[in-house]
Amino acid sequence: MDSIKLEVPCYLGVEKLVADELKRLHMADVRAENGRVSCRGTLADIPRLNLNLRVGARVLLVLNEFTATTFEELFQGVKAVNWQDWIPKDGAFPVKGYSISSQLHSVPACQSIVKKAASAKLGQVYGTEWLPETGETYQIRFSILKDEVHICLDTSGPGLYKRGYRAVGVEAPLRETLAAALVLLTGYKGLDPFCDPFCGSGTIAIEAALIAKNRAPGLNRDFTAEAWGCIPRRAWMDAANEAMDREYDRPYDIWGGDIDPAAVAIAQSNAEKAGVEDTIRFEQYDARRFYSTSPYGRIVTNPPYGERLMDEAEVAKLYHDFGHTVSLLPEGWRVAILSSYEGFETAFGRRARKKRKLYNGMIKCDLFYYGKV
Repeated sequence: MDSIKLEVPCYLGVEKLVADELKRLHMADVRAENGRVSCRGTLADIPRLNLNLRVGARVLLVLNEFTATTFEELFQGVKAVNWQDWIPKDGAFPVKGYSISSQLHSVPACQSIVKKAASAKLGQVYGTEWLPETGETYQIRFSILKDEVHICLDTSGPGLYKRGYRAVGVEAPLRETLAAALVLLTGYKGLDPFCDPFCGSGTIAIEAALIAKNRAPGLNRDFTAEAWGCIPRRAWMDAANEAMDREYDRPYDIWGGDIDPAAVAIAQSNAEKAGVEDTIRFEQYDARRFYSTSPYGRIVTNPPYGERLMDEAEVAKLYHDFGHTVSLLPEGWRVAILSSYEGFETAFGRRARKKRKLYNGMIKCDLFYYGKV
């Protein structure tokens, strides 16, 4: 089977996690750049990546890469793609993309050029001036970074953070892909007690359960490329069976608490949709009173911060109280806290052992590590 290039966009700061995931899936030529990771594989790897990736945003099939500083260069680079190998005569091919630090800075203009070029090539091959676009969707995505153009097809559809278990949520929820990144960054593998005392809709605890069980996060959803004729249906079935064969079945100690009973009810419902309700305990609980007699364990959490739910004085007081609570835990506990609050360490009462910059959407945050993490 011919080799293809695949690209996985991701949050800034988690590229290595995505690269590690691709290597564990035995992908070739894995390369990480700012905000994306590329690899080489076959068409059969498209189902495998969509089903198994925990941190990546989506799986893109790269069709061409070239430099363009004029609209003519962009047009010719897009037209050079053998679109007919992927898009049938009735296929719908909408265009999305972005341009950063490039001479072709107008995204609407670039969208128009990409659409015209793809239409010209398909019309030429299929011998028609009008393409109905009444069939399945083949989303074209382009990126232009410092005049370097990537032309891709989006195989995922809705972003990979949409696992299919969170039909509802509480205010300011954390995306599933970032929640998974937080868990993976702490090295959690399901062997010690795992707690999120600010669980909200339960996303961090649910992602921890999926990681502990080694359950593929995409098993409960559909992907755009499932309808593409170029990828055999058997490849999707084989990828799903392979993923299910890798699951673990052993007891785990995963707990989530929140002071809001409505959030706890939502978290429990989401866990049931994810099929991990037997793995997590959710309960109404005040994080400022958290305590455990276990000599070891870990906390991974995303407490309220200034831009969500609370004003600065309330945030500082909450962090101070929670910091005191954490200080009373046995020495074997490891703690990782995501926050965008600039005064976090001062409010918490001590400097972090280390910290890592991450982004929650467009909000720059730090992941603060305490204990042995």
